Amino acid sequence: MRVEPADQAPATSMHPALRPRWFTVREVAQMLEFGETKVRMLIISGELRSLKAGRARRVLPEWVDEYVARQVARAEVDAR
Repeated sequence: MRVEPADQAPATSMHPALRPRWFTVREVAQMLEFGETKVRMLIISGELRSLKAGRARRVLPEWVDEYVARQVARAEVDAR
């Protein structure tokens, strides 16, 4: 039996089929390498879709993908 150090989670702590259903503003900011304020401004402006879950904002993974795809498409048009 393998014993993991106390400060380190086991490598297989989460089942591979489990993935987040939605992300927090902080998680989206980390993924996009933006600040949380920038992500909140994208949400307020409607550029990034979100929903309210209680008092918190959540962003579905596909909405992050849609935002990134729009940014890539916009960059390709600008490069022409």
